[in-house]
Amino acid sequence: MNRDAVVERVLAWASTTIRELPWRTTRDPWGVLVSEVMSQQTQVGRVAEKWPVFMERFPTPSACAESSLGEVLQLWQGMGYPRRARNLHQCAERIVELGEFPRDLDSLLALPGIGPYTARAVVAFAFGHDVGVLDTNVGRVLARVGGVTLSVSDAQELADSLVPEGESWLWNQALMDLGGTVCTSRVAHCEVCPLSDVCAWHGDPAVADPATASAGVSRRQARFEGSDRQARGRLLKRLGQGSVRVDDVPEIVGREFDIARKIVDGLVRDGLCVIANDSIRLP
Repeated sequence: MNRDAVVERVLAWASTTIRELPWRTTRDPWGVLVSEVMSQQTQVGRVAEKWPVFMERFPTPSACAESSLGEVLQLWQGMGYPRRARNLHQCAERIVELGEFPRDLDSLLALPGIGPYTARAVVAFAFGHDVGVLDTNVGRVLARVGGVTLSVSDAQELADSLVPEGESWLWNQALMDLGGTVCTSRVAHCEVCPLSDVCAWHGDPAVADPATASAGVSRRQARFEGSDRQARGRLLKRLGQGSVRVDDVPEIVGREFDIARKIVDGLVRDGLCVIANDSIRLP
């Protein structure tokens, strides 16, 4: 890989093409953290609608920590994966306990539910540290341009090595955009890609896509329609309107009683609802 050429072309492309997203106007670490947690396995358009609303209601870690998890879950409706809302609430509580927002990778990784990707995103986008932010889009671009299948560790090492000094914010945002809009999982739009002349794969149908199985980029979400995840979402949405009787859960989630009870038990175990007497409510 011609690394200098890759960096030059991506930055030039980004200067006129990078997407305008609401969270890209802030360097506030809390705002960045919220956007990154929201963006996990959720379409950008949905996050763009929800992030400003969430930040208006919970503009600081203190505002979030002082609210109940139930309030956070109510505002989270429509985003899916409610455990992320729980983790974000727990992060807010921990940040308030610390008295300041963590500024380094190790301290961020110690927050509840925060993994390597999110920690690196915060230090890059909020604090400007020169680290590579490796998501599925970035892993796909790096594998295709290099023409090799990459393990997570190899992809992270390559991502770190490519970051131009002092340009961490723009570089990482640009690479993520490139994978999200041009070098996508379904179609590689090589005709408009700024890296087409230095890409080892170049969308050649006769050559196996090196991104397949690279750094987890080929993983697909399980089917949502008819899943227990959908049933959990239905119950949480209903709980946002108030408590419900345990006996009413099967009708709400569209499952037999035994399956409905397992769904309730799972939500209780995850800390997303509480059983009191014969009723269920948000925490």
